[in-house]
Amino acid sequence: MAEQRQRALSTSGEALYEILALEKGATHDEIKKSYRKLALKYHPDKNPDNPEAAEKFKEINNAHATLTDLSKRNIYDKYGSLGLYVAEQFGEENVNTYFMLSSWWAKGLFAVCGLLTGCYLCCCLCCCFNCCCGKCKPKAPEGEQQEFFVSPEDLEEQIKNDMERDGETPITLQPTNVTEKTQLIGDSHRSYHTES
Repeated sequence: MAEQRQRALSTSGEALYEILALEKGATHDEIKKSYRKLALKYHPDKNPDNPEAAEKFKEINNAHATLTDLSKRNIYDKYGSLGLYVAEQFGEENVNTYFMLSSWWAKGLFAVCGLLTGCYLCCCLCCCFNCCCGKCKPKAPEGEQQEFFVSPEDLEEQIKNDMERDGETPITLQPTNVTEKTQLIGDSHRSYHTES
């Protein structure tokens, strides 16, 4: 079994042109002419007993497919095989953004802005001490009750029980004049909370 060659992703953008025996920047007609010539030479039907010819034919087809597609060729010429890989992963429209954000000056700018504003430290401390640990979570001032939460089901049940106990029904009519008192304006104030 033949060992498959592992290739590193390059940024030079010359290997596909070399496969087709062309110089970088060859015209579309030159690519087509070289492809036809090499495809006939290495076609598996003309070389049935030669597995290397079949492998070379696959490389020629791949090079031709990439170099005849205008957008892929532009990416390949500018960023090499690494650019084609990025285009497959993130889309062709995001290749320039990827390489811009992975440049040394963009990384440096990100680091300097983060250090100058203290954003890295601030975000980390807020998240860790408030959410993860909870030890530094702000506490309610003395004299004030701490907040508590009641589930909607428990609150609804408590309201129903109070209404049944007091024998009241919900108000369905509006007051006829301004001075008329309703159950909403009463002397007793209800508080709905759970005993903890």
